[in-house]
Amino acid sequence: MELDFERCYRAVDSRDQRFDGWFYTGVTSTGIYCRPSCPATTPKRQNVRFFPSAAAAQGAGLRACRRCRPDAAPGSPQWDVRADVVGRAMRLIADGVVDRDGVPGLAARLGYTERHLHRMLRAELGAGPLALARAQRAQTARILIETTGLGMAEIAFAAGFGSVRQFNDTVREVYAAAPSELRVSRGGRPANGGAGTITLRLAYRPPLHAAALLDFLALRALPGVEEVRDGTYRRGLRLPHGPGEVALTPADGHVSATLRLADMRDLAPAVARCRRLLDLDADPIAIDDTLAHDPTLAPAVTAEPGVRLPHAVDGFEMALRAITTQQVSLQSARTTLTHLLQAATPTPTGLDDHEVVANGHGVSGQQLHDRREREHGPGAGLRGFVTAGEVLGLADGAFRMPGARRETIRALARAVAEGEVSLDPGGDREETVRRLCALPGIGAWTAGYVAMRALGDPDVFLPTDLAVRRGAAALGLPTEPKTLDAYADRWRPWRSYAVIRLWRAA
Repeated sequence: MELDFERCYRAVDSRDQRFDGWFYTGVTSTGIYCRPSCPATTPKRQNVRFFPSAAAAQGAGLRACRRCRPDAAPGSPQWDVRADVVGRAMRLIADGVVDRDGVPGLAARLGYTERHLHRMLRAELGAGPLALARAQRAQTARILIETTGLGMAEIAFAAGFGSVRQFNDTVREVYAAAPSELRVSRGGRPANGGAGTITLRLAYRPPLHAAALLDFLALRALPGVEEVRDGTYRRGLRLPHGPGEVALTPADGHVSATLRLADMRDLAPAVARCRRLLDLDADPIAIDDTLAHDPTLAPAVTAEPGVRLPHAVDGFEMALRAITTQQVSLQSARTTLTHLLQAATPTPTGLDDHEVVANGHGVSGQQLHDRREREHGPGAGLRGFVTAGEVLGLADGAFRMPGARRETIRALARAVAEGEVSLDPGGDREETVRRLCALPGIGAWTAGYVAMRALGDPDVFLPTDLAVRRGAAALGLPTEPKTLDAYADRWRPWRSYAVIRLWRAA
């Protein structure tokens, strides 16, 4: 990746937060690297080097600044936008694939040899996949050291290190301090909330229209899986090593995240999925500038800057939601999905079987959720969405929908379970859309919706979507799909964000 020295230096001199995560500033005279907005005195030109990744700065022998914490900066927005191999690799590394499957596993998922993958990442980011994963492990370790009371050996393995010695050496190299010193410097106070609970801040590039995010998620929330209450979004998670729950509360300059994890090894993937869900690595100024060039959208952009595109913590969940929503209202789809979820999960603790099947229909997901909250407190008992394997094991009665749509869901679940369709953020977007459209009952709208929300494609437009057309009508735009689709070309490469704007206008 080419970094223009003058442009980067101007961003550092002005302490421009918009560039945090885009690049890192190395100061050779002090041996540290910072985010561009670091409040420290601007270093002299001759003492500055710029790096495309924290891993590249660490590879040059620099340690992380303790003042601006560059490893906690928002991720580069280009990894959300780019659909090439490097972009896919970065999304998978963030999700912890290297820690779980090693570099061979990462290369296999991308369809390249390890050597070629290493060469591509080195050329773009100045570091190979191991170094990039190592930088992420160091950040995970620092969070666990400073926010939990776990022992250092537990932290080492939870963060993905192969040994305590490797953990100690890496922390000393990256932060110029022993793990015990980091804990003392932060007061050594474990987070409140009990074992397995971590509270941290998720940074973002301002502006962030938090109300739009919460409104969007609340309208689609499934009882027992997620909820929005008092400005906080809570949901259950299925993570690589076990279940988890998260509470996300937007605040000034960050989103407060409280995670409850069954296995601390899931911290990095849980954080990555929460960031992806809330679209926290986006560059809202670049997006809004493009959309505001259209006089029709300009008033909405001015009135509501920083509207994000909510993504997904689970690609299969998003695809199943898309199919269930075909030609029905959101409320109807929520009812159908709630019944399916209840059929796929065991009876909640504390409820008798006769209560679950009361009135011959079963108590509602909301009733079950309310019961759990009365017994265990807010957010208790939230569970992750069903898996493809669980869906395949359901009887016909679990699907309150037409037979053809039920078979579409089963075809999707089979394709995902057998590895024919990959719905994770590192999947090939074009190939995934092609394979989705090959399944019975999935057309352009469904595949486009999945690409937009599950795969994070920022440039999808849904001209046949009823709410999009209603929003277009409200703004005085064409409503005929072909004409509207042609008009939307002016919103490239951010047409997915235009869809969100049109939904809000509707």
